[in-house]
Formats: sequence, structure tokens, C-alpha cells
Amino acid sequence: MNYRRLGDSGLKVSEISLGNWLTSGDKLDEQASHAIFDRAWELGINFFDTADIYAKGRAEEILGTWLKTKPREQVVVATKCRGRMWDGPNGEGLSKKHILEAAEASLRRLGLDYIDLYQFHWPDNDTPIEESLEAMAILMEQGKVLYAGCSNFETEELRDALEVADELGLPRFISTQPRYNMFQRGIEATLMPRCAKEGIGIIVWSPLEQGLLTEKYLTGTAPAGSRLYGHEEGQSWLNPANLKALNELAEIAHSKNAKLSQLALAWILSHPEITSCIVGASKAEQIEENAQAADLDLSDDELQQIEAILQEREKTCP
Repeated sequence: MNYRRLGDSGLKVSEISLGNWLTSGDKLDEQASHAIFDRAWELGINFFDTADIYAKGRAEEILGTWLKTKPREQVVVATKCRGRMWDGPNGEGLSKKHILEAAEASLRRLGLDYIDLYQFHWPDNDTPIEESLEAMAILMEQGKVLYAGCSNFETEELRDALEVADELGLPRFISTQPRYNMFQRGIEATLMPRCAKEGIGIIVWSPLEQGLLTEKYLTGTAPAGSRLYGHEEGQSWLNPANLKALNELAEIAHSKNAKLSQLALAWILSHPEITSCIVGASKAEQIEENAQAADLDLSDDELQQIEAILQEREKTCP
């Protein structure tokens, strides 16, 4: 496994990270989740991402019981706040009250004294960003949070938050967490350049487009048990343009004795602005396959071939 600095900070995280959205507490029980965490750890993954709203707090609890079996100083734990976690008008959002109470609740569920990376899950237009950053400052002063980050912030929202932090001497985000993959490239236009300029690390979620960028759909049908199986809207993803691109990309992957999913992750990691790809797994074999992507090098010629395929897809995809 390879490790990269998260933005301009000194924190080093694995290029492949493990998230537990839609797995721990939903698809998987504690024992099954721990087996996957253990395999990720054995493969050198040190970065584990969750959020308080995942499985209504159960995902944090399951991660927390596993963390008791590992050396705390070697694990990087990231979680998030923003979503509704209790009743009442302050049960969600990025107010100082919600953030401080949500952080305490996450610490209890995780069984930790501090959170390595605490992230605002998405913006809150009802709360001034300076108030939210003031809450982050309090948590840092108390030693309960080491680094601040955000998730799902648009370029302008990230810019404004950084300007307020610099002007008022409040905590600066070291990372942002957007959706990004071969078929979802919107961040390349403005967010990636902004992050490069500001020294912000990019942690990618949905790097395999919810499983579309794997080999299970190459024939154009969704196998039973897959995310697209019986999903009418999802079936529209299996259009001719996507299927043509998927098969052409798979050919490049196979020429390197790799799988399509590994190619998709390696392509993301070929961008220097990217720090880590968050993957999910419901089986140990999936995390093993994804972890190997960190060692897959793509030549300039191969990157050009991939770019041509992706551009052609964008022209023809409905």
C-alpha cells in the first residue's frame, strides 16, 4: 500500500481507504464488518471513513468496537456531522450546538478520545460558516479533533470557507470529499484546481460509480444481487455508450493483467490532486481487489487511450 499526505498537512493516509456507508449496520453485521476491516488492515489500509448518519449511528459503533483491537496511533479515523441525528430543530445542521453535541456522540459510539479528521458532511445554508468553524476550533482546543475537513462542498463554498478561516484565524479544512470517477468528472473544471492552489487534499467517494465501473455489467445485464438488479432507473446506466466504454476500458485493464475496477481506481490515483479513494466492501475479496489498484501504474499512452474512450463516451452518452 502507498500513502499520501492529506493536503498540505503532515497526515499520511493510504491511497485506498475503507468506508462503511451502506455496509456496516445495514448489509453487514458486526462480525462480517470486522472481518473486512481486518483484511483491509492486513493490506496496509490505515484510513477508515464513516459518518454519524450511516445506519443511524450503528456504523460508527461497529467501527468503534473494531478499533479497540488495533493500535490507536496507527489508525486514521474520519467521521462526519450534519445530518439529522435527533429530534427537534437542532437535531441536524452545522450550528455550533449541533456540531459540539454530534461530535460528543460520535466519540462515544467510536469509543475514542479524539477524531483524526472531522468533516462537515454537506453545507448548511442556515448557518454562517464562521459559526461552524468556531465549533471546530473549540473541538480542536479540547483535543477532540485533530484535523478539519468537508464533504460535498461546491468550489465556491469551499473557497468561502477557506477565506473566512484565514480572515478570522479559524481552522482551515485540510481535505474535501467529492464524488469523482471515470463517469463523473465534474470536479476537474474548478474544484481540483482550487484544491491544488489551496493545498487541500481530495478524498474521493463513489470511485467505482456504485459498482458500474466493475466487470459485473459488461454483458449489459444486471446480475441478481447487484445494485442495478431490479432497479429501473439504474438500468438506464447500461446504455450503449456506457457499455461500449466499459468494455473498451476492460480491454486495457486485461492487457495489464488487472480488472476494470482496478483500472478505474488507478486512473483516479494518477491525478496528483487526489489523496485517497474511499471504497466500500461487503466481502473480503472486494477490498483485496481494490487495494491492489494502488500498485497499478498507468503509462502516458494508456492514460491517453483512457481519455479518448471517456471523451467519446461523453459525446454519445444520453
